[in-house]
Amino acid sequence: MSGLRAIEEDSFPFEVLSDIAEIESWRKEINRPTTHIHKWWAQRLGTVFRAMLIGTFAPAGSDLLDLFYQPVRIPDRTIFDPFMGSGTTLAEAVKLGTKAIGRDINPVAHFLVKCALSTHNRKAILETFRAIKHDVADEVRSFYRATLPDGQIADVLYFFWVKMVDCPACAASVDLFGSYIFARHAYPQKVPQVHAICPHCGGINKVHIEDKDVHCSICRKTFNLHIGSSKGQIATCPLCNHSFSIAKSIRASGKPPTHRMYAKLMLLPDGSKAYYPITDEDRALYAKAEHILVEHKHAYPIVPIKPGYNTNQVLGYNYRYWHEMFNARQLLCLSILAERIRTISEPVLRDLFTCLFSGTLEFNNMFASYKGEGTGAVRHMFAHHILKPERVPLEANLWGTPKSSGAFSTMFEGRIRRALDYADNPFELRLASVKGGKTEKIYGLSENISTSVAETYYAFNKDARVYLSCGDSGSTDLPDRSVDAVLTDPAFFDNVHYSQLADFFYVWQRHILGTDGFFESDTTRSEYEVQNTDERQFTERLTAVWRESYRVLKDDGLLSFTYHHSRPEGWRCMVQALMDAGFWISAVHPIKAEMSVAMPKLQTKEPIDFDIILVCRKRLCIKLHDKNDNLWQIVTPLAEEQIRRIRASGRKLSRNDVRIIVMAQVLRQISRLPTMESALHLLNSINDEIEALINSLHAAGNERKNNAHTKERT
Repeated sequence: MSGLRAIEEDSFPFEVLSDIAEIESWRKEINRPTTHIHKWWAQRLGTVFRAMLIGTFAPAGSDLLDLFYQPVRIPDRTIFDPFMGSGTTLAEAVKLGTKAIGRDINPVAHFLVKCALSTHNRKAILETFRAIKHDVADEVRSFYRATLPDGQIADVLYFFWVKMVDCPACAASVDLFGSYIFARHAYPQKVPQVHAICPHCGGINKVHIEDKDVHCSICRKTFNLHIGSSKGQIATCPLCNHSFSIAKSIRASGKPPTHRMYAKLMLLPDGSKAYYPITDEDRALYAKAEHILVEHKHAYPIVPIKPGYNTNQVLGYNYRYWHEMFNARQLLCLSILAERIRTISEPVLRDLFTCLFSGTLEFNNMFASYKGEGTGAVRHMFAHHILKPERVPLEANLWGTPKSSGAFSTMFEGRIRRALDYADNPFELRLASVKGGKTEKIYGLSENISTSVAETYYAFNKDARVYLSCGDSGSTDLPDRSVDAVLTDPAFFDNVHYSQLADFFYVWQRHILGTDGFFESDTTRSEYEVQNTDERQFTERLTAVWRESYRVLKDDGLLSFTYHHSRPEGWRCMVQALMDAGFWISAVHPIKAEMSVAMPKLQTKEPIDFDIILVCRKRLCIKLHDKNDNLWQIVTPLAEEQIRRIRASGRKLSRNDVRIIVMAQVLRQISRLPTMESALHLLNSINDEIEALINSLHAAGNERKNNAHTKERT
């Protein structure tokens, strides 16, 4: 690979690719199901990485948008992703006929990518699922049934629970309801009717969402629909009116908070659904599950939760073990499924159904909640990217029904079968109508994804398409100059530690598959993780990975990756690591980031909607700058043009979006300075100028928008 590549040209069509990626991002599990068979964090968009791969090997002057919808093949080339995560790079590489090497330090990431990319026998998978269903489905479903008022037995879709804490003043149990509405439609403007629980008698009332004082249809007492016994971090006892700190009271108890069932949603014989209060029959059925669970030996993993930034919150609520995040019925039914999956003799099938089981955990625990009607009903536990204790958790029917959300059976259909279909016949999205956002699926462009996965470099070099390994990417077994390009999305310099969250899944995977090989450790945490909140440690570990990438990359190869950060330290760490490893930045392009509707983005004042693609080459290939006297004469017009193109495509830019475009252009220029020290010195000395340019470019966009609105009104 020699000469300028298409991905290095300023004309790279990032605005059109962002429009396509935007559509993918709304339903990633449907538009790229192969890499979404299991939860992973910051799952990147296949559209972006397909374009990056094609642009990495297409010569300058190529029409990338035309090539994007052509059956492009890139044979005899090898891609390496040192932060493979959910496997987006590898899946897109396989579709283009490229050989791919993936490595990740986290065993959960390694496990899910192995399951996603391996060759699967569809007939054997379907037969195995039917056998599991035959053996355990009725037993599991028996714990999610109830008697209707007319005497018929029906399935319970969801049980509704509320956390309870004892009042420090009078010792009464206080329900932590923020409001008494427990079920509403996803679009309350269209469907304003809601269901509320009466705090006096537990009766269920169907009322209008704008009602305030409600007369219970059962006990005739009045209650305020929107004011429960808790607000923020404070609860108020309804008996003695004492207000107290919820977290402090829970910590003082020395044990995890207790819960109370108060309602259920049932699937009626005619296919409709209805809410009912909890009965003695429901409580007896739950007590039965508790009793049976006690008799089960080694029913679930008993593994302590280790302290950490993303686990301290649950430790503060006295959750000390991972299994305490489930109720007894969930643990029993999970143990029944786990024991059955463990008996599958074929390793590839056992792994795949363990992956499905592990994914089911995300929706079947006491940290999940109810999204309501008109959408997928279960809000999974990582909606906030943290382990956030849920005050009104939802218990879903674990095996599930055709009307269920997040159940083992429905996830088999929605994740595994959909992934198999996509692997056999991948498609790309094409905008059929820019205005309406309509798309069409284009088939026939890619090779199928299922492939042979090697466990050693020797086997890969001999006859395999994909080589996966688990470990520190700062040290690999790859030969010098053995890969043509490195494409990745590096670990983030932030507070979300994937390993601390991934342990939730990992302890159950070990429970089923045993403790050999990649499951030997009792945690996925590692001292060699790049992801870190400490600037020095993050830089050192990222530098080690970039140095290893430099070693295994051919001298004319490209290192390309996506990145963004809102803080100066994030950019300083990145340029330091790149230059220390021997790279300079040859091109930068804004591109649609993976989050469109994620909760953390919605809660951010200045959300980042764009990543930056940074394209790098070895510094031995360029003529270095002695100084950067004309830095702003270069950076300003380049940033202005990229911002203009994005806004011309109809997209809005937050201040942080403008920031990443400016910072990327600055880093692009200073990475050509002779030494890393001179680059860092310059970067540290121009903070005021950077902020001024960001403010100017962001304000210019707002001014144009205001002028356009004024013209419209005129």
